[in-house]
Amino acid sequence: MPRKPSYDREDLIERARDLFWQRGWAGTSLKDLEASLQMKPGSFYAAFGSKDALFELALDRYAADGSERMKTLARDEGPLPALQKFPCMVISNDTAPAKACMLSKTLLELQAHRHPLAQKANAHLLKMEQMFAELFSQAQAVGDISTEHDPRSLARRYQSDVLGLRVSAEREGVDAAAIAGEIADGLARL
Repeated sequence: MPRKPSYDREDLIERARDLFWQRGWAGTSLKDLEASLQMKPGSFYAAFGSKDALFELALDRYAADGSERMKTLARDEGPLPALQKFPCMVISNDTAPAKACMLSKTLLELQAHRHPLAQKANAHLLKMEQMFAELFSQAQAVGDISTEHDPRSLARRYQSDVLGLRVSAEREGVDAAAIAGEIADGLARL
């Protein structure tokens, strides 16, 4: 009878996510993963199969967590206030391994190599854009913003602004909180 693994798979995926988020795909070696996860090579391969497979699980976890945070914020605050608060929320998370978005970092790192993980990151970014479009549409339905704007166009611009903000938050000397406030103010004028 096979022995049951003595590790918490979800915890390992979260720890791997944080390592990949901080260092990127190429900057994280198998030895780094084995050390961080406290796993021997055989156990690592038995649990995840490959670095790419674990990276994909980490991307999925990252995207699911971000989506859930946005859904909770929208449920608690309403669509427009959620969209206004989200930029500040993502850059003020002091427990995150990086301010920049893991999905955009992955896309930028791996797209030139046509790596399948770049396509996976892009698919998650498209889902986030769709969620933003739905929130803009809901804000229009309750009269918080004008219906003269296309929700998909608003979502695309919003996502671009938030991704740029997150990169700016990584730079020294940039007041990312002020930029987040500008994004929120711009939404109030729609």
